[in-house]
Amino acid sequence: MNTAVALDHVGVAARELAPMAAAYERLGFALSPVAQQSGRRRPDLPVEPWGSGNRCAFLRHGYIELIAILDPALYDNTLNRFLARYPGMHILALAITDEEANLARMRAAGIEIPGVAWLERPVEPGGPIAKFARLPFPDPPEGRVQLIRHLTPELVWQERWMNHANKAVALEEAILCAREPAETAARLSRVAGLPVEPDPAGGFLLRLPGAARAAGPFAPSMETRVRVLAEESLPTVLPGVTAPASPFMAGMVIRTEDGAAAARQVLAGIPTRAAPAGLMVPPEHAAGAAVVFA
Repeated sequence: MNTAVALDHVGVAARELAPMAAAYERLGFALSPVAQQSGRRRPDLPVEPWGSGNRCAFLRHGYIELIAILDPALYDNTLNRFLARYPGMHILALAITDEEANLARMRAAGIEIPGVAWLERPVEPGGPIAKFARLPFPDPPEGRVQLIRHLTPELVWQERWMNHANKAVALEEAILCAREPAETAARLSRVAGLPVEPDPAGGFLLRLPGAARAAGPFAPSMETRVRVLAEESLPTVLPGVTAPASPFMAGMVIRTEDGAAAARQVLAGIPTRAAPAGLMVPPEHAAGAAVVFA
C-alpha cells in the first residue's frame, strides 16, 4: 500500500529526559529503558551515534516517544531547533506498510525527499538493535512529520513495557493547531497520500484507515486520526490550552481499556480537566503536551 495507514507514534521533546520520564510515569505509563539513537544524516552517509535518546510508552496500538538530548557533543537530531520553539510535542509519525511504494508516491507528488532514512537504536543498554525505515517530510514547520515502518517491531513492543497503571491501550488521535490550518492539513495530506475533511470543531481531519500490526505487533486494524484545528478552536477540544507558536502540536488522545476509570485513580492529585474526548492532563503536567485519556 502506498499511503499511510495508522497513527504510529507522537514524540514529546525536552532538553532533559529524566524529568519528562518522571512526569509520564506519574501519569501511569510504564516506560522502556533509556535508548540512545543512531542513524544516517543522509541516505548516503554511514550510521553514526546521535546525541538524542528516548524512553517510550508502548501501547497495543502505537506509542508515545519521550525524546531528549543525552549527549550535547553529538548530532542533536534537530531537537535544539524544535525546543527553541517550545518544549512539548514535535514528532508525528504515521505507519506505512511499504516504504518504497510510499517513496515513489511522494516523489511523484513533488516532495523532494532524498530516499529512505534509516534509524536504529538498542532496545536497552547492551540489548538487540531495533531498526526503522523512515520517510521524513523535508523541514515542515509543524516539526518532524514522517512515515515509518518498523523493521523489528517485536523488539520494541515487549509485554514487560506494556502493562500501564492507567490501562492505556491505543494512541487514537493527535491534535495540532495552526494559524493557517489549511496549509498544515495540505502538507499532512500530501505526506499521507490521503484526503482531509472538515473537522467539526473548525479545521481539518485526517482519517487513517488502519491495518492490523502496522502500529505494533499487537495492533488491531482501527481508525486513528490527526486533527488540524484553527488556533481559536483549540480550547474547545483541549480546554485551557493555547498555542505558544504556529503551527503547534498540541496533544494526544489515548484510548484506555476501561473508559479512563483507572486513569482517574492514577491521576488523583493532578489538576485534570474535562475534555470532549475524556479526561485531560494539562500540558504543564505532561512535558508540554496535553494528554487526554478516553
